[in-house]
Amino acid sequence: MTGHLTLISHYLCPYVQRAVISLAEKQVQHERIYVDLANKPEWFNAISPLGKTPVLKVGETAIFESAVILEYLEETQKKPLHPTDPLSRAGHRAWIEVGSAILNDIARFYNAPDAEILAAKAKAMKLKFARIEERLVGQPWFDGENFHLVDAVFGPVFRYFDTFDRVGEFGVLEGMPKLADWRAALADRPSILTAAPEDYDERLLSFLIGRNSYLTELIVSR
Repeated sequence: MTGHLTLISHYLCPYVQRAVISLAEKQVQHERIYVDLANKPEWFNAISPLGKTPVLKVGETAIFESAVILEYLEETQKKPLHPTDPLSRAGHRAWIEVGSAILNDIARFYNAPDAEILAAKAKAMKLKFARIEERLVGQPWFDGENFHLVDAVFGPVFRYFDTFDRVGEFGVLEGMPKLADWRAALADRPSILTAAPEDYDERLLSFLIGRNSYLTELIVSR
């Protein structure tokens, strides 16, 4: 048994979306509270040593770091999202780390100060996605018929590209048909559709405009 679950969230955080997707897939009731990371309340600083979201409160106990939260949910809730085979499970965890690395690349991409650096960051992402294209087996999910935690992790990754595609053609996902099918399947998954707020696109565009980067110039010049 676990206590009352409260997910401390931020509207744009992809790591929060991972936790929300897991909770939805497991059909776990929880409360969600949003914080402004630019103006963090003291109570949040007290429970988040790294000052990041998500934080999952289980009763009065706080768990921070999304990977730890996801593993806690796997251990305590029904409907496991990891494979049962230990070797397959280890493989999925490794690809989840690739998803996290791509999120870091995405941040470097939207913060790029000029066209040359933006192109270099796009190329770095494309190389990682090409490795995923090689790994994908079956349909519609990462490993075929069953939706796993690794699928939940990449839902928020592709959500960024829904917005980037409105700004320009950067070639990051071109020429990868299996990846395109996986992206489309993830986009239709109810747990992923509802993991972000309804005004996510507008919030993300406002955030990107505020970066004062080369991508900002492309957005405002559309």
